[in-house]
Amino acid sequence: MPPALIALALGAFGIGVTEFVIMGLLVEVADSLSITIATAGTLISGYALGVVFGAPILTILTARWPHRQVLLLLMAIFILGNLACALAPTYQTLLAARIVTALTHGTFFGVGSVVAQSLVSRERQASAISIVFTGLTLANVLGVPFGTWLGQHTDWRMTFYAVAAIGVVAAVVMAALLPRSHAPTEISDWREDLTVLRRGGVLRGLSMTVLGYAGVFTVFTYIAPLLTRTAGLPEAAVSPILLGFGCGLVFGNVLGGRFADRALGPTVLGSLGVLALVLFGFGLAAQGQVSAIVLTIALGAAGFATVAPLQAWVMAQATGAGQALVASFNIAAFNLGNALGAWVGGSLLAAGFSYEDLPFAAAVFPLAALVLGTISLRRDARVPA
Repeated sequence: MPPALIALALGAFGIGVTEFVIMGLLVEVADSLSITIATAGTLISGYALGVVFGAPILTILTARWPHRQVLLLLMAIFILGNLACALAPTYQTLLAARIVTALTHGTFFGVGSVVAQSLVSRERQASAISIVFTGLTLANVLGVPFGTWLGQHTDWRMTFYAVAAIGVVAAVVMAALLPRSHAPTEISDWREDLTVLRRGGVLRGLSMTVLGYAGVFTVFTYIAPLLTRTAGLPEAAVSPILLGFGCGLVFGNVLGGRFADRALGPTVLGSLGVLALVLFGFGLAAQGQVSAIVLTIALGAAGFATVAPLQAWVMAQATGAGQALVASFNIAAFNLGNALGAWVGGSLLAAGFSYEDLPFAAAVFPLAALVLGTISLRRDARVPA
């Protein structure tokens, strides 16, 4: 694999840290800015909304730019956004800075996926995408725990300074390794690019992404009480188990990319089926301590085994300049799935359901995605069977 993929993965690592590290620093941020933890939690949803709206807007605005220039611009915005987070004097300014930072997220992974595919032969394109997303998985395994520790033992602002420094390093490496001549394969009007969203295959692919990740986050959002209140594990065990979850993310991401290189359609359907089985098994065995640990790790592996295949699946529905736009929309779809899953889980708990009921409900989402995928595999010639 070409070194430029490592540069893209490093940028993805920084973006992953800034997205997820706030979850471990909510108490510190709330105390520092004199707000409630619930209010601090909107810093997470605000970021997700920034991803959803930023992905199509920035991708459209930069559609005619060389991809290297777009990625470096996004890293510059990322660095400035994290510096603004570190310097934010109030909750409102911190929220605004988080949203600005989030604007880069979808376009980076969308354009980065297109660049990654262009750097390798056709039979290795899904693996190339998975390498870029490996940066995101390693952010959960290494970056987020370190960023949380740094913020808790010094000041939460130091974490954002550190993330900005990661962005500087990533920008330097990307400037050195990304091909200078890389430009969009086709130049077209953004209105023409948007017409790709009318294709049934694209809409089904985006819906599959939303449904698949809604299943993951219906459970993962409430994984701590599932482990402690349902399985009876001590609170001190949650962090090591989540480290195992992160290792599962890395393993599943690489495995999904490898299998998708060989057979994209069956890999997407198979990974969604495995995800549904893991979630259903979680519901059956949630009360056992050992089984809960094993299934948490398996959830990470099964959940991220779908990412590179789903991204490649959606990108297969478009060509030329519209491919980056579709790829960016798919990143927004992942975040919509996250938000939908968290909302569904919270609604079920508010309605009186128990934590151990959540995996059963979550399994419905990847099963629905599996049905859509089966329909697409029969109708859409662009998806390799």
